[in-house]
Amino acid sequence: KTLIQHLIRWSIATAQFTPAASTILQSILDTEISPELVPATGGSQDAPAQSTQAKIGPYELQDFHLYYVSRFGFRPSKVAFLSRHAWGDRTRGRWPDFIAPAARNEYDLAAIKHWLNVFLYRFFQISQFKRSALPNGPKVGSGGSLSPRGDWRAPSDSESAVWLEELRTKVPD
Repeated sequence: KTLIQHLIRWSIATAQFTPAASTILQSILDTEISPELVPATGGSQDAPAQSTQAKIGPYELQDFHLYYVSRFGFRPSKVAFLSRHAWGDRTRGRWPDFIAPAARNEYDLAAIKHWLNVFLYRFFQISQFKRSALPNGPKVGSGGSLSPRGDWRAPSDSESAVWLEELRTKVPD
């Protein structure tokens, strides 16, 4: 989701499309992302029934966690360390010009640890990526696609306990 948002922002900022198309793209960016097929509540069709990011964490942070866990197999403590350095201070480093200052988020270590905990549990314990008709087996090589037809081979009996314990014991609150 963050890559698509980034590409849409870039397309708008660099005038890849007509002004009318850019207005539509901006409207898409401004719309809260929520699960499909969940009806709106409270009589308003404009407001989503729930905020996915409020439930599973900020997409930018969770995509960061996903990348370093699936691509490099880093332990939770290392991912938390990298997250803290990447997201700990919004004034450090360079942001693309088309990312508005209000959208330049930062996260303290407590928030990083909380959302990394959510990510690890969801990814290793209850992940949709565990659903596969393929037999369990090793994947040789580096990360890439999360499709069982491509690169990803998630065992259906995987457990999050080891990952969560490493996070709890190695990352301070």
